[in-house]
Amino acid sequence: MLTFVTHTEAPPKEVRVNFGVFAGRNVTPAEIDDLAQQLLPELGEVTIVSEDRHDVSETSEIALHQLRVELPDDADAEHVAGLVEHWAESCIAERHVEVAEL
Repeated sequence: MLTFVTHTEAPPKEVRVNFGVFAGRNVTPAEIDDLAQQLLPELGEVTIVSEDRHDVSETSEIALHQLRVELPDDADAEHVAGLVEHWAESCIAERHVEVAEL
């Protein structure tokens, strides 16, 4: 799943993008700016967080590059997720890195 909406007890709701898994690279600052410009008409203001996540346990290790778009309480989360997914697919189609099997 490329994008998904989180449903947590405490605000804010978020749209998350598993960008690195599908692109094989981190998102660029220019791509983040492009996403922000696309979301401003919908949200009025937007917070986008680009992060490298590492989830480690005794039996597994996961490292991924993820993007989070924080949503206002009144945002149509599914609509925004669709916009973000379209943006991510466009970025990935334009430039991606093939991930080799280990």
